Amino acid sequence: MAGSDALTTSDEYQDLLLGSAEFSDFLLGLATMSATLLGADTRTVFCTITVERNGAPSTMSSSSDLGRRLDERQYAADAGPCLTAVRQQSAVLVEDMATDQRWGKYAQAALSEGVQAMLAVPIRTDDSSRAALNCYARKAHAFDEETVSLLETHAASMSRILRLALRLHAPQAYPEHLRRALKSRAVVDAAIALIMLQHRGGRDGALELLQLAAVSSNRRIQQIATDIVDGGSFSAARLDGG
Repeated sequence: MAGSDALTTSDEYQDLLLGSAEFSDFLLGLATMSATLLGADTRTVFCTITVERNGAPSTMSSSSDLGRRLDERQYAADAGPCLTAVRQQSAVLVEDMATDQRWGKYAQAALSEGVQAMLAVPIRTDDSSRAALNCYARKAHAFDEETVSLLETHAASMSRILRLALRLHAPQAYPEHLRRALKSRAVVDAAIALIMLQHRGGRDGALELLQLAAVSSNRRIQQIATDIVDGGSFSAARLDGG
């Protein structure tokens, strides 16, 4: 599935850095370039970039909202393919989410969102930070050997400019209240994904079920979502005391 276009040049990277007001804008540009490199419809393949500073994911940028949700699900659980690639600094390939057993509920959440394969490739930075390029696909076995090699080369080409960007931009570590909000949103997204998988419905319908359960049981949506993620199943009758 690799595209035929040449790798992004260093001049284009420099132009992107110079034209980006914020570090997140720069990462968004890199993620979008990476998705374009694959030469596929961005509705079927999309990319994110995770940067970890001081042992915690501090910045994430995505070429799609779905990619952001799937990455944040890993942040909340502190485990998953992209964090493994970041922390072990080695490529992680999930050829088929339906058969991969390494990340349990995360794989279920990805499948419920229509994602069937993933590739995470580390980007070399410096001693105080680590990063990875994460690519999601809606088709199993989407990343063949040629594509893996292409993305590893692409990640290596981004290393120098990313190191420079990290030096230019101060760490954007989340304040504690924002960390809590991020984790809460990720847990709700994970619960919605599990409801979609179990009830074979859409995202709006799953959110409506959560809202109804919250109203009928007089509990917060976040509390119900935590129960669902911990228990792995959704029963409106059980949650409202029936």
